Amino acid sequence: MIFSHISYKNLNSRQKENYNFHKVSAVLANYGFTSIRLTDDWQGADFIASHIDGETFIKVQLKGRLTFDKKYLNKEIWVAFPYKEDWYLYPHDDLTNELKESLNFKNTTSWQDKGAYSYNSISKPTLKLLSKYKL
Repeated sequence: MIFSHISYKNLNSRQKENYNFHKVSAVLANYGFTSIRLTDDWQGADFIASHIDGETFIKVQLKGRLTFDKKYLNKEIWVAFPYKEDWYLYPHDDLTNELKESLNFKNTTSWQDKGAYSYNSISKPTLKLLSKYKL
């Protein structure tokens, strides 16, 4: 069997989600977490990350980019997303409350009408705010 790298951009959306799950799971393993993939969004989560301490479990929603969504509020969801060569994992409610004023996404049509807002690219000041969530 000959192995060859695939192009992420050529994957369909389900394949990208599977790819990203395995990528972030590998990164989380460096922090003592084992990831358990869920077959459907359970309480808003795509997977559960269980720490080796036996006490820490986090519900993780996997996204392709920095995302805020009203449907994840008050569910203790963490959001994982890749940006360039790095992975970020943040508590959705905390970061939503912290950034909705400064980034002003609360006044967008997307947030008000659809209840969600996401970023294709991230400014340097926002990346600085996100640095504490970089894995």
